[in-house]
Amino acid sequence: MTKNDSEKEQNQSEAVAAPNEVRSDAGPLPTQAPRDVEAIKYDVIAAMKTVYDPEIPVDIYELGLIYELEVDEKGVADIVMTLTTPMCPAAEILPPEVEAKTRDVEGVTDVRLELVWEPPWDMEMMSPAARLALNV
Repeated sequence: MTKNDSEKEQNQSEAVAAPNEVRSDAGPLPTQAPRDVEAIKYDVIAAMKTVYDPEIPVDIYELGLIYELEVDEKGVADIVMTLTTPMCPAAEILPPEVEAKTRDVEGVTDVRLELVWEPPWDMEMMSPAARLALNV
């Protein structure tokens, strides 16, 4: 091997970083592509289906307590929800639980939750699955 070949080999081995070595000339790490808005929305709905009114054995989504759910391309989730009645004993726990579970969804960057009383909730807002579960 010539001196020139030896120098090339040394330069090539220096250019390859060891597996646990961080190279300063490697540039920024690639960023993860943002999740599809529909996939995020699907997962938010799945998270909402784990939230139950303590007095009713049906999740809040099937009960029809979620009036609106929008997720924008930045991952901000806008939720408009209600409760079964303004005097609902779960009024202090359900909205924070919905917000927390929504924040835990991958791709959600912020949550804006609005609790409304108009239109008032009634049993007609329940899904067929909720009606079946409650025999109504």
